[in-house]
Formats: sequence, structure tokens, C-alpha cells
Amino acid sequence: MGKFNEKYFGGEHEAYDAEQLLTEGESILWRAKPKRSAFILGKVFRMLPIALLWLLFDGGFIAALITTGAFGQMSPFFIAFIVVFFAIHLIPVWIWLSGIISAGVAYKNMEYVFTDKRIILKSGVIGVDINNVYYTDITDVSLRVGLSDKLLHVGDIYISGKGKAQVLWDIENPYPVVNKLQKIVNDIKTDTFFPNDLRPETNAGFRTKYTGK
Repeated sequence: MGKFNEKYFGGEHEAYDAEQLLTEGESILWRAKPKRSAFILGKVFRMLPIALLWLLFDGGFIAALITTGAFGQMSPFFIAFIVVFFAIHLIPVWIWLSGIISAGVAYKNMEYVFTDKRIILKSGVIGVDINNVYYTDITDVSLRVGLSDKLLHVGDIYISGKGKAQVLWDIENPYPVVNKLQKIVNDIKTDTFFPNDLRPETNAGFRTKYTGK
């Protein structure tokens, strides 16, 4: 097997700024991050009921062992077993806490960008992941606004199409953003899939530039 040349695709360091991800002639139409307060609160409330139930159940059991003096009658081996058991049994709580702790880093790495060719979604905690959604692959754009979203003036935009559906979380003033995205998708798909009967006999290819007007 040949040796992989990591410089072949433009250098050793990956570029994560949206401007550095653009191809020649590509321009940004809209960009935003989730609303910080809504994103952090979403992480807090997402698993809160489950985490509280787990804490109440396990906390009550541990409190009963302590108040009844059961720990004093156990062997060190059995005490160690109880500690390990509850450390594993509380995994839903640890997942909930890790989600809250990592929310700040995740928010820092998140960004949504609409260009005249695609949607760029940045995310990640340890590293930065880049997902591209091309307008011609999109089959549906929908908006979900829950009660807490309404109070915080945000909404989640769901993009369906080829591959895994993508979500733009906690977007401020989501209604005009959805309208803008739907217009971009419709305009570019219409231009790309222009009826063949109306094309000229010789065609140099898709070279038009989308302006969003």
C-alpha cells in the first residue's frame, strides 16, 4: 500500500473557518450560531427528568443503607461491590452531566453557513466535524418550535434529504431563516434541473451564479 500524503489536499492543518472551506467562486449568503442561552438550557433539560429519577432512586437506596447502619455490617469486598454497582447504575446521570459540561465547547465549535452552493454545518466537542448538505439533495425543510423555544425566541430547523437528516439547533428568529432557506433550495434546484427540452443543443454546463435575489 502506498504512503498517504497528507499534504496532497492542501497542507497538514485542516481549515475550519467557513471562509477557508469555500470553493472558488462560492460565496456566503447567511451564517449564524445557535442562541447560546437556549443551547445550554437545552442540554440541561434534555435528560433532566431521567437523571432526577435515577438520582432519587439510587440516592434513596444509598441513604437507607447509611441510616440503617447496613454499611457497618458489610465486608469491605461487598462495600466495594456496592460502590462499583451504583457508579455503573448512575450512567444516565453521568451522561447528563457530561452533556452539560461539554455544552460550552460544543457551542464554540458550532456554526451554520448557507452558501450559494451548499449548507455547511460545523460541530464537535473534541474535534471539529464538517458536514455539507447540497441543495439539490434536500427534499424537505421544516421548523419545530416547542414551548421553551417559543419563550426563548428560537426554533430548530430540520433538513431532510439524501443521507442523514441534519438539524440547525436553536436558531434565533427562525421563521425568516426557514423562508430564506426554502427559497434558496427552490431557486437552485429549479435552475439545476431546468427542463432538458428547453436547453440549447450545446451546453457549457452549470455555470450560473446564485445571487439570492
